[in-house]
Amino acid sequence: MKIQSNDERDFREVYEQVFPMIFKVSNNIVRNPDRAEELCQEAFTRFYDQGKTFPSLNDAKYWLIRVTKNLSINVVKRKGRELKMIEKVKKEPKAKIKTGEDLMVEDQICKEVRDAIAQLPEKFRVVITLKTYTDLDYKGIGATLNISESNVKVRVFRARKMLEKILNEDQE
Repeated sequence: MKIQSNDERDFREVYEQVFPMIFKVSNNIVRNPDRAEELCQEAFTRFYDQGKTFPSLNDAKYWLIRVTKNLSINVVKRKGRELKMIEKVKKEPKAKIKTGEDLMVEDQICKEVRDAIAQLPEKFRVVITLKTYTDLDYKGIGATLNISESNVKVRVFRARKMLEKILNEDQE
């Protein structure tokens, strides 16, 4: 007896005979009756949408068991990944709440760095600004400025050395 998955009478027969079995399979995997029922409904939706012809009721049953098992395992894996992510977030150190003093110090440092950048010769100021404040890589900066990637690297290196010197002089 052939089973046509999108034939209403065949579908009803398969549903009545197979649903209790695949529900047990799913529930044993996900350990949640409501979720197991949803997964069984999803399996039957896929069964109907496939429009397949199965040689026998057993073939249709085995297909549904496989689909339900895979859907259930995917739910468990996803839940495991979510729990790992939650644990990872819990273990990460909490961000320190900044005080007014911390914010003032940060502002002062930013101002000093901006002032130091302003003192650089233009060709170094441009590359260090592009490198620091944009998402451009060396190749992108080179394309923007019509210079080679290696030239960009050299200029960034030299600009950082100049900044270091300027900032150290200011602290003395």
